[in-house]
Amino acid sequence: MTNNQSNPAVFRFAPSPNGQLHLGHAYSALLNQKMARQADGKLLLRIEDIDLARCSTSLEKQMLDDLNWLGFEWDEKPIRQSERLHAYELALTALKNAGLVYPAFMSRGEIKRFVVEKQKQGIQWPYDPDGAPHYPPQDRLLDDKAKAAYLAEGCPHALRLNMKAALDLISQPMDWLETGAGWNEENGGVAADPGQWGDIVLSGKETPASYHLASVVDDAFSGITHVVRGRDLFWATSVHRLLQQLLGYQAPKYHHHDLVLDDAGQKLSKSNRDTSLAELRASGVTPNQIREMIGL
Repeated sequence: MTNNQSNPAVFRFAPSPNGQLHLGHAYSALLNQKMARQADGKLLLRIEDIDLARCSTSLEKQMLDDLNWLGFEWDEKPIRQSERLHAYELALTALKNAGLVYPAFMSRGEIKRFVVEKQKQGIQWPYDPDGAPHYPPQDRLLDDKAKAAYLAEGCPHALRLNMKAALDLISQPMDWLETGAGWNEENGGVAADPGQWGDIVLSGKETPASYHLASVVDDAFSGITHVVRGRDLFWATSVHRLLQQLLGYQAPKYHHHDLVLDDAGQKLSKSNRDTSLAELRASGVTPNQIREMIGL
């Protein structure tokens, strides 16, 4: 990966303080650091604390302590998503003004019952790459009067992207440059297929911006040129490419890396204390041993 002074490479590591960092986070953090230094680039830390119900200052402090202990060194003051809510609102407003956003009132239970009923009728309902059913079309098809009535009643709702309208607005095919590998070893130019996600959430009932929207807005704000992250987010890149196109952002390069798995071959969880950096530190494991454990 090459770089020059006129176009410096900018990498970022973006953990969320809603649990303890584990070996998977260590791998992603240190790989970002390694690639940033090899490219003579800048390395940023973004604290994704937008979920105020699950994130806490105590978890953030522990997270920063773990990263310092690990030897992860970022180059500028960390960016906190909780301090950038206005930026997400501006992006939402731009999408609303383009006629691409609608209020979605159905609960998870209602969505599930809707899908089950359709399946009983022999209809093969679409699911996104993460295994969630596409959102039903009822709310998208509501007229303005009905939407206004629901909103006036204070009905809980999320804001979703009208995927069909968004794709109709984008005339050319989208792709991204992959320097890592996807689930099927995809590399190089990868065609984006955001339609497989259906009408994604842009703003939730409890969070002012979804992961997809906040991540794309923040990457553009920070001038991120290289997104290095786990392969579990490979397919989500299609959504990010769509939002970048809609909001007029340049696309970074993407590098999706292997996941650190547990003994059962499952992705590590923040609830799994056996692989948390805090527990490993307490047991006497050193940062160098962590690097050996994750293959770096």
